[in-house]
Amino acid sequence: MNIIQIPTETWVAASWQEYLETIENPAFEKAKSYYHDHRFRIEMPPLGHDHAADNTIANFAVTLFCTLKEIPAKGLTNCTFRKAGVREAQPDLAYYLNENAEIVPWGTAIIDLDRFPPPDLVIEIANTSLSDDQGEKRLLYEDLQVKEYWIFDVRNVRVLAFAIENQGSRRITESLVLPTLPIALLQEALQRSRQQNQSQVGAWLLSEFNRL
Repeated sequence: MNIIQIPTETWVAASWQEYLETIENPAFEKAKSYYHDHRFRIEMPPLGHDHAADNTIANFAVTLFCTLKEIPAKGLTNCTFRKAGVREAQPDLAYYLNENAEIVPWGTAIIDLDRFPPPDLVIEIANTSLSDDQGEKRLLYEDLQVKEYWIFDVRNVRVLAFAIENQGSRRITESLVLPTLPIALLQEALQRSRQQNQSQVGAWLLSEFNRL
């Protein structure tokens, strides 16, 4: 397989070994990568202001909620989750919650899903990749058996949330892994961030979370 000619931002048919050879190439050192159903996808930086800003809002909202509600949590940014030979994902954000919050030890690089459970919550920030985040990546996270999957839709300023079970998923309006958290509240935070700075949005979230 000619590494230089491999297209990015799309799915390419390949064996697991071809995938590993691709992501080990220096040309893709800073890229995000996914492998599913004998295909891989490479996503290249830079991600830009809008993606980065919404990533910050998503991470702050989850961390603040867990802190206030005393939910044990570990958040991971752009971490690699691998089931060798089968599938791999590098979500924008992932969280281990409750009894899983300390399950992955320090010193771990790639999280081996043959040794550790999948994250409880995965979040993708969709700017140019919305159709893929709703489609192929959703199927990937169903097969990874994460418990919940959120998409922060940058361009349409909305949040889509899915509960995953039995290798399928369904839309939800309230988080199941973060009980009492309405998805609409996250969407409003995203919408407020278009007119307010992140400190103002954070103060609003703090007030709203304290009411739950």
